[in-house]
Amino acid sequence: MLRCAWDTHFRGAAMKSPVIKRSIIIAGHKTSVSIEDAFWTALKEIAQARRQSVAELIGVIDGARRGGNLSSAIRVFVLDYYRGR
Repeated sequence: MLRCAWDTHFRGAAMKSPVIKRSIIIAGHKTSVSIEDAFWTALKEIAQARRQSVAELIGVIDGARRGGNLSSAIRVFVLDYYRGR
């Protein structure tokens, strides 16, 4: 069975994950993203697997979203990524 950040943070008693706000630069523009720590951890894992920086991966996610906010788009991307494994 694959173990990942998703498993560690979203199963059992570890359901509490504080929201962390980080500043990032996307296409030359500074913005901030607030997502739970478990999603930051999963995002780093995914970026590493894809041989991308987290900023590059967030840029891809931002470019593909069809509305809604970036934080939500990141959460959906992470969920879809792990569902597809």
